Amino acid sequence: MSAHWVAAQGKDIVPLVGARRRERLTEALGALNVKLTAAHLAELAKAFPPGAAAGSRYPESHLVHVDSERKAS
Repeated sequence: MSAHWVAAQGKDIVPLVGARRRERLTEALGALNVKLTAAHLAELAKAFPPGAAAGSRYPESHLVHVDSERKAS
């Protein structure tokens, strides 16, 4: 369902949720064929309001290991 929601966020959005292998990419791109209704999108917006997932994904001290443009201090 998450790839379907991602695809519903705009025509310029392509769902590549967890696409580390070719099979996952094919599966994620299949979301382009799924159409969520306005009721589906309203229910998802209610469950996950904007900002619900805001915040850092990693602690600042770990970012040097995941961001190639950051330098270790």
